Amino acid sequence: MPEPHTRPARGRVGVLLPRDLPARDVVPYARRAEELGFEQIWVVEDLGWRGGIAQAATVLAATRHITVGIGILPAGARNVCFTAMELATLAQLHPGRLIAGIGHGMPDWMRQAGNRPASPLTLIKEYTTALRLLLRGEPGPAGGRYVRCEGVVLTEIPHPEAVPPVVLGVRGPRSQQVAGEVADGLLLAEPAAPAYITASLQHMHGGAASAAGDREIVTYDAAAVDDDEETALTRVRPGLEPIGEPDWAAHIEPLPFAAELRAHRAACPDGRTFARTMPADRVRELSIAGTPDQARAAIAARHAAGATSVVLAPVDPDPLASLGSLARALPHRP
Repeated sequence: MPEPHTRPARGRVGVLLPRDLPARDVVPYARRAEELGFEQIWVVEDLGWRGGIAQAATVLAATRHITVGIGILPAGARNVCFTAMELATLAQLHPGRLIAGIGHGMPDWMRQAGNRPASPLTLIKEYTTALRLLLRGEPGPAGGRYVRCEGVVLTEIPHPEAVPPVVLGVRGPRSQQVAGEVADGLLLAEPAAPAYITASLQHMHGGAASAAGDREIVTYDAAAVDDDEETALTRVRPGLEPIGEPDWAAHIEPLPFAAELRAHRAACPDGRTFARTMPADRVRELSIAGTPDQARAAIAARHAAGATSVVLAPVDPDPLASLGSLARALPHRP
């Protein structure tokens, strides 16, 4: 069990910075999100798009107080010593405003990049353990199967209260249990119905029912807000298309309606048809969509299930323009 990080605040709401947002809009998007009252903004690192650390540094420098999360840095893509140096630098320059998400990386991407390990679980366990030690100013641990940084010490480290939490963006019982053993929490970078949050917390604690405690539990959800519920549900459906793909099986399995979703996907020729014809009740459960009151209720349900931060992922063609409507779901707004 890792040493508890500073107890995370509860009930936070953030917004995702889409990976395909034009570069010219990154800073205006971040500043607008902060202005509207979002407490966090999460940047994406997907192969072929933009680097997570570079985006985080830019957003931190362009804003004043919003917390910036990086989701997700693939463990196999970077030497842990240099990742620690980058994160420690950001945490020193912007104390208390950074959360680092680490993951396996999508298997196909990691194979393309030549960084797919034979044992992803061993790599991420060694990597996360070493990264957290280095960020605290402690020597790197003895060499493991993949991670070798024995005796490495960062010359300058963040103040203890500003050491960034390291959360694992992983799916499935075994990977989520590793998060419970070595990380500061979980990043559920997929539609996070309350039942999925509950199951993930159980996996993190080895099958035992448990609250988040001192852990960060961050969720991503496709989101659309409109005064007309049906309009919002229609707009959010494209964000649910990936759920029907084979590599999302670990996400589907804990849901009480998993069999229904699998049968529905089997009857559809592709993900687009799957999402477009999904029953409205399932769209409501798998997204943050509806009127402002309905969206607030969906956010509250995720917080009640154990999420410390609920991150809204815009699905509209113009994400910058959609920030205003998403902000209507913030709990403090009328």
